[in-house]
Amino acid sequence: MPRNAEVIRQWQILRHIEASRLGASIDELATLTAVTTRTIRRDLEALQEAGFPIYDAPVDGRKRWRLDGQPFKALGSLGFSLSEACALYFSRSMLEGLAGAPFRDDLARAFAKLETALGAPMRRFIDRLPGVIGVKAAPGRGEEPADQSTAARLVDAAFHRRRVEMRYHSLSHRRTKDYVVEPYRLLYGQGALYLIAFVPEYGETRTFAVNRIRHLSMLDEHFAPGDGLPADTFDDSLGVYTGPPVTVVLEFDPRAAGYVRERRWHRSQHVADLPNGGVRLTLEVSDDWALRTWILGYGSLVRVVSPPSLAKRVLDQLEEARTQYAPRPRAR
Repeated sequence: MPRNAEVIRQWQILRHIEASRLGASIDELATLTAVTTRTIRRDLEALQEAGFPIYDAPVDGRKRWRLDGQPFKALGSLGFSLSEACALYFSRSMLEGLAGAPFRDDLARAFAKLETALGAPMRRFIDRLPGVIGVKAAPGRGEEPADQSTAARLVDAAFHRRRVEMRYHSLSHRRTKDYVVEPYRLLYGQGALYLIAFVPEYGETRTFAVNRIRHLSMLDEHFAPGDGLPADTFDDSLGVYTGPPVTVVLEFDPRAAGYVRERRWHRSQHVADLPNGGVRLTLEVSDDWALRTWILGYGSLVRVVSPPSLAKRVLDQLEEARTQYAPRPRAR
C-alpha cells in the first residue's frame, strides 16, 4: 500500500475521533476508511506514537477512542481545534509561497508558536503530508525588495494616509525617476507585490512593482484618498493591469476545448460549444499585455474573433515572432 494512502487515512481517523462527541469505535473507523480493524489498530498506535493524545475508554459498555483536549488548552482558548491547528501548520508551505515581505517574519513567528504547541513528534507526522499535497510556486515570481522594510513601510504609509517619496525604476521607460505618491493599497498578484498609488504630478492612479523601488522615505504629509480606486483594482484584467473592459470573443480548436471549458478564466466568461467540437469563449476584460500573451500561448489553437484591434495586435506579434525564426542571409 502506498505510504501516502496511510498518512491520509490516519489523518481522516484523527479528524473523525476529534469530531465525535462520544468518540469512535474501531469498527466505525474501519467502515469509514474501508480497511480492516487490524489496520485501524496499527493506525491508532501510529497516531499515539506521533504524540496525538488519543485514548480508549468504555462508553455504554463499548470501547471507544477519544481525543484528550487538555494538552491543547492554549489552542482551544484561541478557538482552534487540534485538527485546525495541524491543518494551519501544514499550510505554511502555501502561505510562505505567497507571503514575502513584510509578512515573512510575522508568519515565521506565528508558526513557531504552533510548533511549540504541537510538539516535535506531532510535527514529524504532519510533515509527511506534503508527500500527499504539494505546492508549486507560480513561475516568474518577482524578486523581493532589496530593502526588506520597503513593503512594511508602504503598508504603514497606506494605513496612516501618509505620502511617500520614492525612487522607482521603470522597465517600460528604461529609466529611474523620483516620485511623490499617495499609497492606497498593496496587492499580491502573478508572483509579485504591487503598490497602487495616486501620483499628484500626473493626477492619476498608477501601479508600481514594489521590487523596483530603489529608495523610499515617508513624508510628514497626509492625504485624503480619492474616489477613483475600485474595490478590485485588477478586476478587469487577466493579469495585474488596469484599463477599461472590452468584449473579447475567442474561438478555440477542439484540441484545447476541454482545457478551456474546465477553467474559470474570469468572472465575466461565457463558454459556448461550437459545431466542430471547439468552444467560443466570451470575456469582458481589458485589452492588455496579460490578455495578449495568454492568447499567444495557445498558438494555432485559438483565433481572435473580436475586437478587430486585438486580432491585429495578436497577428502583428505572431508575424514578428515568425521573423525571429526565418532564415537570415549569411554575411559574405
